[in-house]
Amino acid sequence: MTSLIRLLRNYGIAPDLTVLVATIIAGVLALAVIIVVFVLISRILLRVITHLAARTSTRLDDLLLKHNVFTGLFRLIPPVLIHLLSAPVLVYYPATLLLVRDFAVLSMIVVVVVVIFSLLDALLEFFSEFSKESRVPVKSFVQVTKTLAVSIALVVVVSKLMGKSPLVFLGGLGAFTAVLLLIFKNSILGFVAGIQLSSNNLVRVGDWIDMPKYEADGEVTDISLVTVSVQNWDKTISTIPAYALISEGFRNWRGMNESGGRRIKRSLNIDMTSIRFCDDAMLVRLQHIQLLREYLDKKTAEIDKYNRRDEIDDRFEVNERRLTNIGIFRAYLSAYLHHHPKVNASMSLIIRYLEPTSNGLPIEILVFSCEKEWAAFEQVQADILDHIIAVLSYFDLRIFQYPGSYTVGKSARNPVQPVQE
Repeated sequence: MTSLIRLLRNYGIAPDLTVLVATIIAGVLALAVIIVVFVLISRILLRVITHLAARTSTRLDDLLLKHNVFTGLFRLIPPVLIHLLSAPVLVYYPATLLLVRDFAVLSMIVVVVVVIFSLLDALLEFFSEFSKESRVPVKSFVQVTKTLAVSIALVVVVSKLMGKSPLVFLGGLGAFTAVLLLIFKNSILGFVAGIQLSSNNLVRVGDWIDMPKYEADGEVTDISLVTVSVQNWDKTISTIPAYALISEGFRNWRGMNESGGRRIKRSLNIDMTSIRFCDDAMLVRLQHIQLLREYLDKKTAEIDKYNRRDEIDDRFEVNERRLTNIGIFRAYLSAYLHHHPKVNASMSLIIRYLEPTSNGLPIEILVFSCEKEWAAFEQVQADILDHIIAVLSYFDLRIFQYPGSYTVGKSARNPVQPVQE
């Protein structure tokens, strides 16, 4: 700088202007050097890195290039050079030197934060692609890291502008702790909830959860620091606070998906006036049902043996053991469901009576469908129910239902004839 001032004075420039002119010339030269160095290094190194990344089999370096991590690192060159070259250029302007250096430091902080964000985005995409079944909520930790990076950057920037040490500035934050906790309440609760959800393996992306309070019933598509997004079966999106999953509870259907079937639970109300003992004609007719032949042969032989042994008076049906139409119907349902190709017979298969009511005798079916996908499951369930309703008439059973227009009309066309005395 001294040589440049001496050179300017030799050209006859006024002494009071030589320092200013020399500073301007030195600044322009320094700016040109910074631009040339930045362009050359960034272009050459970026091409080399791109070439090396294309030749490697790993996916991470490609993601770093995609998210401009290396480009962000190259952007550190200008503020670093400005900070280094400002001292010799502005040696005669100390106040301006401090401003330029502060500007360079602030620029470096901003660039570093941007690079951290890009790096975290690249890591998030990497773990999302190769760790889909991971129990760790990576996105939540990434968001927490971003929040910490921004917070630290703000502390450094504010302390730099105030001319204080960051430690002094942090020491004065004690009075604002309550305010900070209030501002970051959802983030803190969400972060804690994310740790609990991951450590206990309560929910993962891809799980089917049910939370009626938030009208959520579908697949988890995203778990972030504050919210959990659920795509419902009607393709709407429900957003649930992450901490609500811990504080309020929810239903996760993952156990069903990982098991051998999805439960079918349906009941039919049987008209109790249609329940009766089976006569010989009915037994002969039911013998033609293939699924019942073995059962009927075994059961009739057992009953006949019992009645002969105890010398039962067969003039009254109530004295002897007899088969009922609803008992044979239950046996038929059991055999039918065991042989159904879409029913997992290795899991629970229960056919039971519920408490009789004024609407008849409920008979409940509990089985597990091999099909767990929603549409296919509903098809299996409908097919089973269709068949059960259709075969009731073979057993002289009726479903209880309130009189409709068809029943009323039929009764009107066929009135009950009075008894002739």
